[in-house]
Amino acid sequence: MRLGVLAGEASGDILGAAVAAELSSRHGRLELQGIGGERLAAQGLQTLHPMDRLAVFGIVDPLKRLPELLRVRRQVFRAQAEWQPDLFLGIDSPDFNLALEAKLKAGGVKTAHLVSPSVWAWRPGRVHKIARAVDLMLCLLPFEPGFYRDAGVPAVCVGHPLIEELALMAPRDTIRAETGLQPSDSVLAVLPGSRAGEVAALMPVYADTMVRLAGRHKHLRFLIPAANEARMEQIRSALRGFDLPVTLTLGSGREVMCASDAVLLASGTATLEAMLLRRPMVIAYRMPWLSWQILSRMAVTPFVGLPNVLAGRQVVPELLQEAAAPEMLAQQVEAVLARGNETQLPVFEELAAQIGGGFAGRAADAIESLTGGRGA
Repeated sequence: MRLGVLAGEASGDILGAAVAAELSSRHGRLELQGIGGERLAAQGLQTLHPMDRLAVFGIVDPLKRLPELLRVRRQVFRAQAEWQPDLFLGIDSPDFNLALEAKLKAGGVKTAHLVSPSVWAWRPGRVHKIARAVDLMLCLLPFEPGFYRDAGVPAVCVGHPLIEELALMAPRDTIRAETGLQPSDSVLAVLPGSRAGEVAALMPVYADTMVRLAGRHKHLRFLIPAANEARMEQIRSALRGFDLPVTLTLGSGREVMCASDAVLLASGTATLEAMLLRRPMVIAYRMPWLSWQILSRMAVTPFVGLPNVLAGRQVVPELLQEAAAPEMLAQQVEAVLARGNETQLPVFEELAAQIGGGFAGRAADAIESLTGGRGA
């Protein structure tokens, strides 16, 4: 089987690698070409361009990099059109992938897109563009296929890979002991995001919040995971000059959340991870002013955190833009540390039960439904 693939971020690389491994096990030999990270490379990906050049933040940053991004997209299109895969799978990165998928589909290449764009949250008119771009939308959340079917777009829920991944983690007590925590320690996990722009916008506010919390709670410790060495240096720089009981780790975001008593984090997939780990949380997010002005006017849902979107109500506090101020954040974190297990965890249990597992197998089934099992 020949599979074209494009993952623009680390999370997409993880998803793509899981699907590729499943298809390889079924077909014996899987040829991969496109863009991805280390995990897809380990599955044999013939890489056309470094993945990290596609990771952009907000709306203004992509505009600044537009010539390069358009050049890469043209390069990938020419390579895929010549190679003629059995299917092209775009993974997340919808603004980049959907235009590429539309051109490939128009040229006769079967296309699928993994991870539904949040059309149910903002810019719902994108569903018409999606209809022109994909033969099948592979959704991770159970309510999404119904939205697409109503718009005439073939869609299927393939479950969420986090279900299986988190089940393989070590017990919480083991993780806490390995992190050097005492049973009596109260721990706040602080996750400022994985992109440079996110860390730059959020970490100074998070640091001021931590100072206030440390001054009022002498036994509170902080754990901060950095997505990579560059983010580690950014976080260290933001914390320089502060005397805080903080431990930084390279990666290990899930372990950090699991070891914590509560989580302060940006929006995104990490909110779903925290929910499935049954960790109470506070969401705080800032982005450049212009990006916020544009995106907020396109929103059709009042929530940014996936637990709240799934629940249809605010279960988790969300403090956005100016509301994400240190004193407000500190107060919300204190409330969650005190009562989060009572107010949030029962809802998390219900929501987790609605999300199916078996992601890799179900995604491979969906792909084979489009390719007719070619390569078997």
